[in-house]
Amino acid sequence: MSKLDKDQVIAAFTEAYTAANGKAPTIEAKGGWYSVDGGKNIRLANLNAMIAELDTSTPAKEATAAVEKPKNSKPKKAAPVKKKVKKSDFSVKAFWAKKILEESPVSKLPR
Repeated sequence: MSKLDKDQVIAAFTEAYTAANGKAPTIEAKGGWYSVDGGKNIRLANLNAMIAELDTSTPAKEATAAVEKPKNSKPKKAAPVKKKVKKSDFSVKAFWAKKILEESPVSKLPR
């Protein structure tokens, strides 16, 4: 594993980032970790690997910009399917009223 020069990696990354995004990044360094534009903290080796990704993504961005989808081509959502719920005629109140009257016909039903 070779030793990376911090200044060279940051300069190369800044150049690649500016070419890909059109603006210079803000890089914050803290204890060997680097944060690009307030994003997730990464190590210098990961920053070095991102240089290659930014260099290869530049032509891809231009190609995808030329082949953009029309704004009105949103997929339509299907209407939700409502399930039929079978209702029963069972009532707890009616059940207890019937039970009380069967046990003792002289009883009164509660309010």
